Amino acid sequence: MASQTIRVLVLFGGRSSEHEVSVLSASSVISALDSARYEAIPIAIERSGRWLDPAASASLLPHEAAGKCSLREVEISHQPGCSRGFDVVFPVLHGPYGEDGRLQGLLDMAGLPYVGSGVLGSACGMDKDVMKRLFNESEIPTLPHETVLQGEAEESVSRIERNAGYPAFVKPANLGSSVGIRRVENREALVGALGYAHEFDTKVIVEPGIEAREIECAVIGNQSPEASLPGEIVTHGGFYDYETKYVTDSAELIAPAKLETERVEAVRDLAVKAFRALDCSGLARVDFFITDDPRWPSIVVNEVNTMPGFTSISMFPRMWAVSGLPYERLIERLLALALERHADASSLRFDIA
Repeated sequence: MASQTIRVLVLFGGRSSEHEVSVLSASSVISALDSARYEAIPIAIERSGRWLDPAASASLLPHEAAGKCSLREVEISHQPGCSRGFDVVFPVLHGPYGEDGRLQGLLDMAGLPYVGSGVLGSACGMDKDVMKRLFNESEIPTLPHETVLQGEAEESVSRIERNAGYPAFVKPANLGSSVGIRRVENREALVGALGYAHEFDTKVIVEPGIEAREIECAVIGNQSPEASLPGEIVTHGGFYDYETKYVTDSAELIAPAKLETERVEAVRDLAVKAFRALDCSGLARVDFFITDDPRWPSIVVNEVNTMPGFTSISMFPRMWAVSGLPYERLIERLLALALERHADASSLRFDIA
């Protein structure tokens, strides 16, 4: 395959509140692919869950990305060996139905190579409650949290005030891009934030709010993952919400982060440890807090994102760029890791004879 054009099926959109972010990420990925080596075939998934053909999918992309797309006919089947017209899938999907293991299970059943974590890593990386439980099991420092299921908000308020206190952050357990998150400082705001977060997810987590530096670290690899140099997010007031990330681009990324050498290595080591604890593969972005608050460890892992944003302003590619791996080569590396992982999985035995 090395001497041939690799046909990349780029999946984007999806049944998620992060639908628009996915479109932006896919546009950046397609625009970065070297047309001499890769053929990008777009397949959009509507909010309804309907999959579009390449021509209809390309029409949803910005002009530059659409112009690089191949409109060849493809066949996608859940039956192994029955899909046609492409070599590897790049599922640039964020949030539920794309990043949470459901799509990965479909692709595994179909016997298709794809970029990113498998079913387990994707599911654990999406569910912040399960993720934090695994961190605790692996002795990875993380903030304590309270879990609130739908219908339990009223009875949970006193427990949250006692354990998390104020200020606190209320988050849907299974979303990213800061969708549905609110910072609260009193009971009235907490009740409202729980109701708002439950509009997006049946499970919500509440964490104590802390004064801290926001540090991120990117990881790529399969069996031998490696971490980038960390970066720091400076928001200049407020928290790193959806609008700051994707609309105003008002956050400042300092990369590499201005940290002591010992802390840089500690962050990179913890990033790889978190990656492995969730059984991730391919890629992830690991988010940290660094704090001087004596109530908490100085470095805590906030969360892991198994399919971080790939837009031109996204932090994951920026951190790899300052680590010596520019965007185009990063995409190529991820595709190679996908094919490598698929080859390893295909070599496993399915019989006992």
